[in-house]
Amino acid sequence: MGLYESNFIRLGWLAGNLRGLIGQYLSSVRGDCDLVLTVTERSPYTSTVNLTYLLPETGGPRRYPDMRVRIYHDAHLVEAQQWNSVHSQRAALPGGADAQPPAHARRGSPERELDQRWARNMMLNKWLEYCVERGHRFSSRTEQRAGA
Repeated sequence: MGLYESNFIRLGWLAGNLRGLIGQYLSSVRGDCDLVLTVTERSPYTSTVNLTYLLPETGGPRRYPDMRVRIYHDAHLVEAQQWNSVHSQRAALPGGADAQPPAHARRGSPERELDQRWARNMMLNKWLEYCVERGHRFSSRTEQRAGA
């Protein structure tokens, strides 16, 4: 839960009042890709948003990692639910596509699901921190506070 709490704080640095998010937001900073936050679902206690970079390509921008994030307002938690991956896990393994996946990827479904959740949320946590450090903000009223 500590990781989800940290994600809540870091997303708050980018977007301010998470409960008040509506619609779509764009953050552009010099030297980095545009960052887009889109609210896809709202209820009194949760919101679902997509967070993505717009990567410049010749055929138009590509959205990556295009992460779906659930905000739990009352609990002050943010959970990365899924992201669109471009590369298969096997091809990314050392040794190429014929390599065996690591032991944790071959384990039973509950352990693998926990590993995947941890990896998604750790990736979100580091990505949010990186975006803040690059100067991204979805609101002029949001700023990083020391010790948060």
